[in-house]
Amino acid sequence: MIEINKNYLNIKKSYLFAEVNKRSREYLEAHPDEKLLILGVGDITQPLCDSVISALHSAVDDQSKKESFHGYMPECGSDEFRTAVVSYYKKFGVNFEKNEVFVSSGALDELGDILKLFSDNNSALVPEPAYPAYVETNIISGHRVIHLPALPENGFTALPDYGIDADIIYLCSPNNPTGAAYSYDVLSKWVEYAKAKKSIIIFDAAYESFIVDRDIPHSIFELEGSRQCCIEICSLSKTAGFTGMRCGYTVIPNELVFDGISLNALWTQNRTTITNGVSYVLQKAGAAALSEEGQRQTKQAVKIYQKNAEVLTKALDECKITYYGGKNSPYIWMRCPNDMNSWDFFDFLLNKAQIVGTPGAGFGECGNYYFRLSAFGDPEDTVLAGERIKDMFK
Repeated sequence: MIEINKNYLNIKKSYLFAEVNKRSREYLEAHPDEKLLILGVGDITQPLCDSVISALHSAVDDQSKKESFHGYMPECGSDEFRTAVVSYYKKFGVNFEKNEVFVSSGALDELGDILKLFSDNNSALVPEPAYPAYVETNIISGHRVIHLPALPENGFTALPDYGIDADIIYLCSPNNPTGAAYSYDVLSKWVEYAKAKKSIIIFDAAYESFIVDRDIPHSIFELEGSRQCCIEICSLSKTAGFTGMRCGYTVIPNELVFDGISLNALWTQNRTTITNGVSYVLQKAGAAALSEEGQRQTKQAVKIYQKNAEVLTKALDECKITYYGGKNSPYIWMRCPNDMNSWDFFDFLLNKAQIVGTPGAGFGECGNYYFRLSAFGDPEDTVLAGERIKDMFK
């Protein structure tokens, strides 16, 4: 008789964003003439840049001609795409070999897939509030999850606790949902901790393009010693508008060795065994997004989102509402006014101001009295949302 993976049954029944969408849909059904201002799910609103569109058209044309047609791509990534990632990291002073870069179908997919490197007996340390996938993918894998509170006292950038033994450590900077960005000093403490505990850090760098402060690293590999204890997962979703395209990358250094086994070699085996890689068309687009011209163009969209964050934080400042993030990050993590819990505040904003945000409770118990606003919304809607917030709380 077949035995199923019953770990799935340990995940909470109501997924955060599904519940947000459900309540929003029910509101619109009851108020069909209203328009909701969407500042909740972190989807982008700006179109793909010209360099990416041009690369997509060119790649599609290639597929129409026998001499330039591409079928299966190299499972770990095309030479062009891997070279583009290597070149991109050089501006941070980080050098990789091409074989250390693996193309992916996006950061979320990779967060689940990467756990195939590890046995069921591992534990995972998740500083919370946290992106739900860190917890849920480990529950599915049968790992013991250790919840480490990240609190206002440490600016939501938790420090390691040497009294805790953990095998896999999750760090996200700039952080989703809190908007907090880890300094070199704090990240160096985590690298030291991981090396001392013989643990591995999975570093989610999906929002690195929003960093503006020089004391905030863009990559965990800017830290000394990180190549012996870190994997970095990144996405083109937010930096280049690829949420509907699905292309990203993972960096696994050749020095990353546990029990005498190279994790780079294991991941190469994994990719070549259970995937057919990412399509030629998408990898061409990804390489274009990472090119110098592509970066110049995609930064225009990032600037729009940064302006949105400025609009929202100014509104909160005028209302004297406590918040974190908004700088170096597209997310604003605000304290719910009047000690409301986050789902009550969600309903309040939805019904009183037609604003949709994300309840902090969905990111762990530490988020219960906080609320996430996203700067990825339409600029006009964001301005209107800021005005409505001021009308209610100023």
